[in-house]
Amino acid sequence: MFDNLTQRLTVTVQRLTGRGRLTEENIREALREVRVALLEADVALPVVQALIERIKVRAVGQEVLKSLTPGQALIKVVREELTAVMGTANAQLNLAATPPAVVLMAGLQGAGKTTTVAKLARHLIEQKKKVLVVSVDVYRPAAIEQLQTLAGQVGAGFVPSQVGQQPVAIAKAAVEAAKREVADVLIVDTAGRTSIDAAMMAEIKALHEALDPVETLFVVDSMTGQDAANTAKAFAEALPLTGVILTKVDGDARGGAALSVRYITGRPIKFLGAGEKPDALEPFHPDRMATRILGMGDVLSLVEDVQRKTDAEKAAKLAAKVAKGKRFDLNDMKDQLDQMLNMGGLAGLMEKLPGVSTLPDKVKSQVNDKEVKRMIAIIGSMTKKERRHPNLLNGSRRARVAHGSGTQPADVNRLLKQYTQMEKMMGKFARGGMKGLMRSMSGAMKGMGGRMPGR
Repeated sequence: MFDNLTQRLTVTVQRLTGRGRLTEENIREALREVRVALLEADVALPVVQALIERIKVRAVGQEVLKSLTPGQALIKVVREELTAVMGTANAQLNLAATPPAVVLMAGLQGAGKTTTVAKLARHLIEQKKKVLVVSVDVYRPAAIEQLQTLAGQVGAGFVPSQVGQQPVAIAKAAVEAAKREVADVLIVDTAGRTSIDAAMMAEIKALHEALDPVETLFVVDSMTGQDAANTAKAFAEALPLTGVILTKVDGDARGGAALSVRYITGRPIKFLGAGEKPDALEPFHPDRMATRILGMGDVLSLVEDVQRKTDAEKAAKLAAKVAKGKRFDLNDMKDQLDQMLNMGGLAGLMEKLPGVSTLPDKVKSQVNDKEVKRMIAIIGSMTKKERRHPNLLNGSRRARVAHGSGTQPADVNRLLKQYTQMEKMMGKFARGGMKGLMRSMSGAMKGMGGRMPGR
């Protein structure tokens, strides 16, 4: 998300940062480019106008023009105003209610609502909450079956329902079931339509009145751009929404919805959904998103991803193994590749790293998870003995592994070369701790014509 906008803004800001002195004229010129970039990102026009005006007022004042580093001062202004448009701080779920706390999910058909219910359930279960889910979508039997399947995958309780029942009756029965099972949270998945209609609004209003939920969340497809904000506004006028969840953010390079929804609806974005996996839901932090838009990365979210999605037990075992001087083998390498995919893959990691937006498109296009999956497939085609002792992989064995994994012998050779590099680094770590590892990395960087920071 935001790839196009980030590239445009990064170039504009860098151009200004390189100047020793800023004037009202070159600031106005830069803001014109920012305005075009925002419009191309499908940000709603009222949002663009308000944002540009706020930046301009601050940029041509003493805060920027009188600064010793005007370029950096302008970046600070842009970052702060982008943050303000999106909500200033993460808005958490308010579950302070007598259990079960009811969360009502609303949205149009196709927005990913049912999948998001499961993701939210998993998120709450990770916080030690007992969660039940129920579907009141009596128009699509597949929706009920889908939620039941997803509930089983994430470990949430499922309250059965079926076509022919009344949605309000299902919801009331689910509340009673949640009380009997002493559940902390009940998430209600409602029916969607392809467009807003009177019958849909009447039904969800009746559900809201009957349930009195602590949270009423609107799930919206970010790929619909400005329409996402307009649809959210229509629901906000009909229901007392408490927040918005943007889905499919991994499929939209423009990102206009994230910049528009908060301003248009007055409701905070609480979560972002990216991908189909049950763990592909992350809290929305406006300040972190602003730094990502400006190409500064999002290291805090990256650290949280590592803490939440990596297997701490496996990591500890690997560290202990290497510290004892035992060899890093291909089983260990496969574990590292699996965990990389679990954290959103290479693309997901890269978009949170500072400076990635300045890389050429040709380089970024080569960063994908196909190569990682290919490497995992190659290791998976080896015998247990070969994984523990890679030196056994002679020419005939490599040909067999390539055939079994649907790759070429050259791919197997490349994997083994990468393994050898990782194994050497782990050996440095075992002999010299972190200092040994850093010396190894420094040597590798110098070999490539680079230089380690601070050296």
